[in-house]
Amino acid sequence: MFGELLRHYRESAGLTQQALAQQVHCDRSQVARVEAAKRVPTDTFAKACDEVLGTGGVLLRLWGPIDWYPEVQHPDWFERRAEMDAKAVALRQYQEQVMPGLLQTPEYAYALFSQVSDPDETEERVRARLSRQQRFLAEGGPLFIAILDESCLRNVVGDAAVMRDQCAHLLELGRRPNFVIQVAPLDRAQLIRPTTSMSLIRLPKGEEWVYSESLDRGHFSEDPAVFARHSQTYDVLRADILSATESAALISEFMKGYDHAEARTRRVDLDQEQLQRQQRRRLPRNRPRIPRPRPRT
Repeated sequence: MFGELLRHYRESAGLTQQALAQQVHCDRSQVARVEAAKRVPTDTFAKACDEVLGTGGVLLRLWGPIDWYPEVQHPDWFERRAEMDAKAVALRQYQEQVMPGLLQTPEYAYALFSQVSDPDETEERVRARLSRQQRFLAEGGPLFIAILDESCLRNVVGDAAVMRDQCAHLLELGRRPNFVIQVAPLDRAQLIRPTTSMSLIRLPKGEEWVYSESLDRGHFSEDPAVFARHSQTYDVLRADILSATESAALISEFMKGYDHAEARTRRVDLDQEQLQRQQRRRLPRNRPRIPRPRPRT
């Protein structure tokens, strides 16, 4: 239903999928997949389409009540964590190397999973990951405080365009009342960082859990002493790193850098295309040689 309505408004506005994609800053394939009901859109995508197509906010209002993920399956070892996310009242997370799953754009998640999974499995894993985000993105969602090691911003997943859009997504989330995003810069050697990515989860009845991951399993601890130790490390680190405002400024700088890199890539691609056209024009034409009759003497 959402895809059909998007197609209706796009065609009424006289825009192709490519033209709409350019104006909402995404790939044409994303618009095509959303219209074909093969890709779940984000709320920011719906909002951007509303603005471009002049719908009066219809798409965003429709996006909210839709149950986008009625049938998703998480890996067995992650199912318990997903259940905690579904009822957590507060989440504090420290992440290094890659963006936290709850903050990833669909394109970032696709690029990440496609490195290790076939297309069908990638689709399923991305759907499962994005399903966890809905509760935090909803109005009145749980508090989510994320500390990102700067490596999350530096490590390129996908390409420059994916990273640019991921940075823009972080800035958008940071403006929401229940999201706090801070960056631990690499140039502060004195920072005492956790030894691995971790989450501190608070559940409705006051239960508190520490969660971390290895390659193929999740690790849980509800030991009060363990939680207190990691919570103290987290709070001290948060006090010593960039504020949310300073972090947003740094993320903006990375976004500009990726935007310039994407622009350079487009120029290089255009130059190569023009060069190939010139070379094709210069190639000798392989016309068959037809012998002409010689006049008799």
